[in-house]
Amino acid sequence: MTILRLARSELKRMTGGLLPKLTILALTLVPLLYGAVYLYANWDPYGNLDQIDAALVMEDAGADASDGSELQAGREVADSLVDGNVFHWIPVAGGKEADEGVASGKYAFALKIPQDFSAHLISPGSFDSASQAMLNVTTNDANNYLLSTIVDKLTTSVHSTVAAHVGEETANRLLTGFGSIHTQMVKAADGAGQLADGAAALRDGSATLHEGTAGLSSGAGELYAGQLKLRDGANQLTDGAGQLSTGLSVLKDKTATLPGDSRTLAAGAAQVAAGNAQLNTRVQDVAAQLEAADQGLRARVVESNNRLIASGVLTQAQADSILADFDSVAASSPVAAAKTKIQTDVAQIQQLADGAEAVSVGAAELAAGTPALRDAIAEASGGADQLHTGAATLATGEQSAVDGAGAVAEGARRLDAGAAQLEEGAGSAAEGSRTLADEIGKGAGQVPNRDDAQKSNLSRVIADPVAVSNISQAKAGSYGAGLAPFFLTLALWIGIFMLIQAMRPLTQRALASNARSWKIALGGWLPFLAVSAVQATLLTLVVNLALNLDPAHPVLMWLFMLAAATAFSAIIQGAVALLGSPGKLVVLILLVLQLVSSGGTFPWQTTPQPLHVVHEILPMGYVVTGMRHLIYGADLSMNVPTVLGLAGYTALGLVMSTLAVRKGKYWTLKTLKPEIAL
Repeated sequence: MTILRLARSELKRMTGGLLPKLTILALTLVPLLYGAVYLYANWDPYGNLDQIDAALVMEDAGADASDGSELQAGREVADSLVDGNVFHWIPVAGGKEADEGVASGKYAFALKIPQDFSAHLISPGSFDSASQAMLNVTTNDANNYLLSTIVDKLTTSVHSTVAAHVGEETANRLLTGFGSIHTQMVKAADGAGQLADGAAALRDGSATLHEGTAGLSSGAGELYAGQLKLRDGANQLTDGAGQLSTGLSVLKDKTATLPGDSRTLAAGAAQVAAGNAQLNTRVQDVAAQLEAADQGLRARVVESNNRLIASGVLTQAQADSILADFDSVAASSPVAAAKTKIQTDVAQIQQLADGAEAVSVGAAELAAGTPALRDAIAEASGGADQLHTGAATLATGEQSAVDGAGAVAEGARRLDAGAAQLEEGAGSAAEGSRTLADEIGKGAGQVPNRDDAQKSNLSRVIADPVAVSNISQAKAGSYGAGLAPFFLTLALWIGIFMLIQAMRPLTQRALASNARSWKIALGGWLPFLAVSAVQATLLTLVVNLALNLDPAHPVLMWLFMLAAATAFSAIIQGAVALLGSPGKLVVLILLVLQLVSSGGTFPWQTTPQPLHVVHEILPMGYVVTGMRHLIYGADLSMNVPTVLGLAGYTALGLVMSTLAVRKGKYWTLKTLKPEIAL
């Protein structure tokens, strides 16, 4: 029995009917479910972040910079976020609404720009009140844990951008300030020279001042006489203000009870208005009842005539004559006269009710206004008292002014002596101002004064002194491409593991033959290899053509996938052949161990130390690394040892399968009735 005949026999058994063919087809497509479909679902999640609703609260009120410009940093940040369209930003009016939306899951997270954001950004311009600007972010891991990490990266980027921009503006203002200092110091030197010239002129003018002090003394005498007249007038004002205060005090006492009296009047008027309104209502009812009775009686006459006409007792002409006689009698009856009289009285009563209501309203307005009148009189009385007090104070002040006028004359004499001293000091000031001008001119040359290009370059360096140059030796094109090596490798293992559920690792017919053990083992493994090769080929075609993985080495990637499928199929077939049903559990355990130790998502070095040993022993971690080099275009030299290692795993699987054949040629009770079957 040859190896190929054994393999062909097993394949023929597996495809002997429609259902087995469908089973093999389904098992062949299993890796696509784990590999291609998962990669399709997660191919570019970062490119679809604009589908995530995020609350944006912009409360920044702006701030006025020291140069007079208005800084609207919060609005700029908000506009840049909306224009960037990284997330689907939804403007929200307040922070409370945003927080409630995050808690309920309406928003994935919230970014809040507070009211004082711009004010804090420009605060470094003041050394005494510098403070940091805050961006408030609200997240909820119940919405999505990884989203918090993405948001942290976003806010870090916004922070860096805003900090660099504001730092550049601040540094530019600082350098501009140095330039302004330089310019102002040059102007100060010129001004000091002018000050020296002015001091000389001051010295000449002090002589003229001395001549004017004599006229000042004469004027002081006239000022004293005028102050005497003002004092007499202030005394007269004090007397008149006292009389006004007394009169207003009496008026205030007389009007103290006016608000209460007016309220009493308003209450009485309101009662009269209410009574007239009731009378008017009753008279109106009587008039309406009379009119209704009159019309009802006429209607009964008409109804009686109609019945008599219908019965043939009366003709229509007779009925009309009867109705005309009734109308004539009703018009001249006392009831009609009374109704006319009541209608006339109703109009007069209505006028009386309207007048009473107007009186009530006027009385109420009077009652409402009298407290204000009383308060105004009281206020006027208080003002008169203040006027009287102020007039007395004025009289006292005028006496002090009279005394001061005498002191002015004395001051004029002293001013004359000061003019002489001023002339002497002006000479010293002229000499000192000249020295000051020379020293300021020297200092201006030491203050930096850069042009716009130099300031712009230096501002950028000060704001962001450290730059990072990223050099990527090999880079994944998307998030899905980053996960592809791990999930393609995982899909191969799972797809081959599923073959065990439908395919026999060894055939009983081959075990009963005299063929060599290694031939039987190889013949049992070849069907697994054939199907797993188809799985690897389909998976490679789908991710390359349908998902546009675009690997750097597509052919080498396919060959490497075939090598991995060869090793995986040998290990899985050999383990199940050797251990039987428990071997399936062993394969599953190997899958779990490789999931956590292969470094498919996080670097395997970050796992606990015991899993490092697992990573070094099992093949999946090496396959993941090799796939990355082939897909991203990295150095391929390390793939050669990996392929040799996969050949070793293949040999190990065949050894286990050969041992299983030798063991299977000897039947025991467990062979006939296994303890467990999966």
